[in-house]
Amino acid sequence: MDTNTIIMIVGAVVLGLVLGYIIAKALEKKNASKMIKDAKSEANSILKEAKSEGESIKKDKILQAKEKFIELKAEHEKVILSRDKKMAEAEKRTRDKESQISSELAKQKKTNQSLESKIKDYDFRLEFLEKKKDELDKAHKGQIKQLEVISGLSAEDAKAQLVESLKGEAKTDAMSYIQDTLEEAKLTAQQEAKKVIINTIQRIGTEEAIDNCVSVFNIESDDVKGRIIGREGRNIRAIEAATGVEIIVDDTPEAIILSCFDSVRREIARLSLHKLVTDGRIHPARIEEVVRKTTKQIEQEIVEVGKRTVIDLGIHGLHPELIKLVGRMKYRSSYGQNLLQHSREVAKLCGVMAAELGLNPKLAKRAGLLHDIGKVPSSEADMETPHAILGMQWAEKHGEKPEVCNAIGAHHDEIEMTTLLSPIIQVCDAISGARPGARRQVLDSYIQRLKDLEEVAFGFTGVNKAYAIQAGRELRVMVESEKVSDEQAANLSFEISQKIQTDMTYPGQVKVTVIRETRAVNIAK
Repeated sequence: MDTNTIIMIVGAVVLGLVLGYIIAKALEKKNASKMIKDAKSEANSILKEAKSEGESIKKDKILQAKEKFIELKAEHEKVILSRDKKMAEAEKRTRDKESQISSELAKQKKTNQSLESKIKDYDFRLEFLEKKKDELDKAHKGQIKQLEVISGLSAEDAKAQLVESLKGEAKTDAMSYIQDTLEEAKLTAQQEAKKVIINTIQRIGTEEAIDNCVSVFNIESDDVKGRIIGREGRNIRAIEAATGVEIIVDDTPEAIILSCFDSVRREIARLSLHKLVTDGRIHPARIEEVVRKTTKQIEQEIVEVGKRTVIDLGIHGLHPELIKLVGRMKYRSSYGQNLLQHSREVAKLCGVMAAELGLNPKLAKRAGLLHDIGKVPSSEADMETPHAILGMQWAEKHGEKPEVCNAIGAHHDEIEMTTLLSPIIQVCDAISGARPGARRQVLDSYIQRLKDLEEVAFGFTGVNKAYAIQAGRELRVMVESEKVSDEQAANLSFEISQKIQTDMTYPGQVKVTVIRETRAVNIAK
């Protein structure tokens, strides 16, 4: 191939390349312009959509702002209305108060005017009375002068003669009264001496009152509580049904509480639980069996207690039923005082007192032991009868002597006393029940009674000190010797005793002792 051909080929190739490049650039420019045009159209559409969306959002926000404004405005109006209402109510109350105050002021003004008029009236009356009093005094003095002129005696001489005549009459009357009193005292000396002995028997002290409604059953560990309760509580229900005692199982460590007013049932439940826990077999059938055996055991123990009691007191020939009733008194109480201990105490006091009075001490012991057997009734029908009458009926039924039956029935004045044994039983019963510590009472009320007793004495003139002693049975009063004479001291003792008798409630008697002493003190230097 020659050079021209090569040049022509090369030139053709170069020309082709140049044309291709030009064509490519032209196509690229055309595509770029198209893309720009498309992008502009798309941007315009996006802008239109953004504008429309912005307008809608703007409208929504404006609507929301308007709604919020309306809500706030409504709430604000409500607050304003409530405040206006409160202000109106406050103004109304203020007006009411003002009207009330105005009416009160008007009433007070009327009252003040009325008081002023009454004060003026009283002043006028007082002035009038003073004038009348002066006139009466002048008239009285004039009458005295006239009487002195008529009688020829002065007022002082006439008064002295009158006093002398009254002294003579008073001495005569006093001597006559003393003589009559001495004669009456001689006639009733023996009877009064017996009363003094009965009322001044020294009280004895035994055990004090204790709690008598619950018993505590001690156990070794709290695991036993679960066995006593049983599955779904069947064991504890069986025990309560068999004994009639409420069993309280609480958080108290190693203890179960038995609650019942009947001490016999409570003791049966306690012993039955002891046997069941010791044996380890606790189920309803075993519980009923143990309770039956324990009940028989308690009944035998009641008889044994009754026998031991009558033997200790030296009482013979008592009916077995009465012995059983005496044993049952061990499980009864009266105002917190064990009934058997109380009856034994009364029996001993009756024996001593009867011996002092020259009566039969054995018969007195018998009546003293049996005086409260009516407090252990065996049926609901017996509970409707007073215990003194019920005890008398049982004593008559079992062959006791009429003196003993009357003493039992009359110790609370249910029937008339026919023998001297009856007041002895009554007095000894009061002695045993009223001594300090025998029966349960609130300490505060006891202390208050002693304070009231001392306050009675301080209410009289001349009393320096007052002490309630002997558990309130005696009031010891110290008086000032300068203000109270010996005669006045005796009168003061009588007046204080009458004041206590009329103004206070107390068991037994209160002895009032007035002490007056004169002390002369000098110092040797």
